[in-house]
Amino acid sequence: MNKIALITDSISDLNKEIVDNYNIKVLPLKIIYKGKEFLDRINITPKDVYDRMPEEVPTTSLPSMDEINNLYIDLEKEDYTHAIAIPVSSNLSGTFNAIKLISDDHPKINTHVFDSKLISIGEGIIVEQCAKLISGGNPFDKIIELLPSIRDKVHLYYLVDTLEYLKKGGRIGKVSGAIGQLLNIKPIISLDEEGTYYTVAKTRGKKQAINKLLSIVQEIVEKCKCKVYVMHGGAEEECKKLFNVVSKFPNITSLYTGEISPAAGVHTGPGLLGIALFEE
Repeated sequence: MNKIALITDSISDLNKEIVDNYNIKVLPLKIIYKGKEFLDRINITPKDVYDRMPEEVPTTSLPSMDEINNLYIDLEKEDYTHAIAIPVSSNLSGTFNAIKLISDDHPKINTHVFDSKLISIGEGIIVEQCAKLISGGNPFDKIIELLPSIRDKVHLYYLVDTLEYLKKGGRIGKVSGAIGQLLNIKPIISLDEEGTYYTVAKTRGKKQAINKLLSIVQEIVEKCKCKVYVMHGGAEEECKKLFNVVSKFPNITSLYTGEISPAAGVHTGPGLLGIALFEE
């Protein structure tokens, strides 16, 4: 009988209840301050990172090959026959390739590494839906077949307070050319079909940016029923206000809120607001 493991990384921003309920294997990324390493969400919190950013911006690193290899050794001991790995977009991190390389060294476990082409809870939504399919007893091949259609139902948008951190981290993607150097321009960004950042809209000032973000969300939820996730990185009070406005929109089947992983937040900076939607 097949036993399917589900693997993701800590950037997926899944809450502990979902991780524990579906026994999802989460590989933590590393947050590095001047030679001192922390494991994302294990011994450092998002708030720790955002609060410290004015003084020091850390670097990040994907899970080590040893950590991924040890996970596979454990999966073999637990008699897993198959694994589905859903990491952050391969155009934003080397985690996808690292898992693929290590999984090739463990042929006893039939592994499919699926490129989410997303980040944060956008990636997490795919992981959660995959977990439900595994829990429901669906065959491995059928689940793999369904993953692209699940990804197509995810909408993800971020309001970035500053481009400084995306530029520093080299994750600017297709954003910089689209916004120019205009004063106080706040871009709303998403990820394209290649899993690279691009500009959805640009507005002058954060208030207008929030209104534009809300209009984008409203347009989607008026067409279909959606699960909605309102996220933030170092912007808790603004996130609460955004959550309250979104809660009044039609066709929302469930509404969640949470913090964006510091491994992602390092590259976007504080003041980040994000909304993800999953068409049901």
